[in-house]
Amino acid sequence: MTSAQHKDLVDVIIDDHHAFERVFRELEDRSADPQRRRDLADHVITELVRHSVAEEQFMYPAARRYLENGDELADHEIAEHAEAERTMKDLEGVEPTDPRFDELVGSLIEEVRHHVEDEENDLLPKLRQACGQRELRDLGEQVLRAKETAPTRPHPMAPDTPPANRILDAGAGLIDRMRDKLTGRAH
Repeated sequence: MTSAQHKDLVDVIIDDHHAFERVFRELEDRSADPQRRRDLADHVITELVRHSVAEEQFMYPAARRYLENGDELADHEIAEHAEAERTMKDLEGVEPTDPRFDELVGSLIEEVRHHVEDEENDLLPKLRQACGQRELRDLGEQVLRAKETAPTRPHPMAPDTPPANRILDAGAGLIDRMRDKLTGRAH
């Protein structure tokens, strides 16, 4: 296994997908302690937002640049992000004992699993074929760096495409991390 600094874009994205799935399986256990499930939901929301922001900043622009149908693919994936982000925003304020919690968790898991399937079966193989190894490695490093400063909470009204997203995401990320510290929300 390569170190995180040397993983390419596809490896970084798929590693995130696997991490989401592990949390989803635990979230689907409705017998787990409600506070544990709330903590898991907050954690996966944080990670999904960071992942989405990094994809929107680097992966989808690469798809637009390198793939014949890149605009169509990127627009489709961004639309799926927007749908999941609205679900995450709704989920943020729901107590784990509220019946809506399970409904929203189920919707989020379904939306993300569909999105992951799309990316892993279509977009990522096309990018691997269209980009050189150095470009994929550079994109992987950019995605990892972007996740460090990305927002940690959903912002459904924020722009999803460059250059506006790159400008606003850093500020939103800083505010979110300050808010996370003040509220004790773990990442």
